[in-house]
Amino acid sequence: MALTMNDVERFEASRPRLEAIAYRLLGSASEAEDAVQDTFLRWQAADVEHVEVPEAWLTKVLTNVCLNQLSSARARRETYVGEWLPEPLLAGDPMLGPADTAEQRESLSYAVLTLLERLSPNERAVYVLREAFDFPHREIADILDLTEAASQQILHRARKHVAAGRARAEIDGAAARRIVEEFLAAATTGRTEPLVRLLTEDAVAIGDGGGKVPARAKAFEGARAVATFMRGLFKPSKAKQAHVGGSPEVYATAVNGGPALVAVVDGRVVGIMCLEITAEGIAAFRNQVNPDKLDRATRRWATTEHGEPLLHAF
Repeated sequence: MALTMNDVERFEASRPRLEAIAYRLLGSASEAEDAVQDTFLRWQAADVEHVEVPEAWLTKVLTNVCLNQLSSARARRETYVGEWLPEPLLAGDPMLGPADTAEQRESLSYAVLTLLERLSPNERAVYVLREAFDFPHREIADILDLTEAASQQILHRARKHVAAGRARAEIDGAAARRIVEEFLAAATTGRTEPLVRLLTEDAVAIGDGGGKVPARAKAFEGARAVATFMRGLFKPSKAKQAHVGGSPEVYATAVNGGPALVAVVDGRVVGIMCLEITAEGIAAFRNQVNPDKLDRATRRWATTEHGEPLLHAF
């Protein structure tokens, strides 16, 4: 049956929520958009007059579309060149979804999105639906064809996996901003020791170039190794300028709700560095330089105010 205008409007009213769920489940804005479009096609083919609660129906269909994508994505990522990191989203992107509670903010953080890759598809779905969107276990069980008890057990396992991979408690935004500025100042001195003092002993640095931009296939681990890498990363070089098409302007901003540095050349985002900052220091750098995962950030960058750059790199 053809959809009426009212049917289309009901779907469009749900689109922002569906996209936010899909992004958290898949870690990719482009894949989330595809999943929501697939859900619309199924809505178009359904007998919608007999759908009693459209929001619940759409959520169930979308979640199962995402579960299928996650299963195939795992196979694709086995052949991915280098480290795989999620697609970062700049502050204010509607696909980030709700961030009112501590659980919602944590579920969209770049660190947690990265950790969710370790979960099974069902664990990821239960975690996202419960922690980020406050679905009761009864509804989650219906969406995933589980019992309520099974949903509760899966959430317990998922929380343990995420907690085990998290760094120590993070600090407030103002303190994080100061540390970001201190990091940039230290990174441009050309010396390692000022950087080491800002890092935790077990700090890590991970980069995702997707085989299209040079990025180390294995993470740097330990404060001194990470500091040495960062010192080299910010060292001026004509080869670096040639590679990115100019001298990047570096801005401090929020990405996925956390502190980050965004490198921009002629309005194009060429890199996003997400920092995981704790009371003990900077625990992790997650650097997204795969151009396929920066298109959305570039589009949003063009429509928002972002102040003056902290640094002209290279």
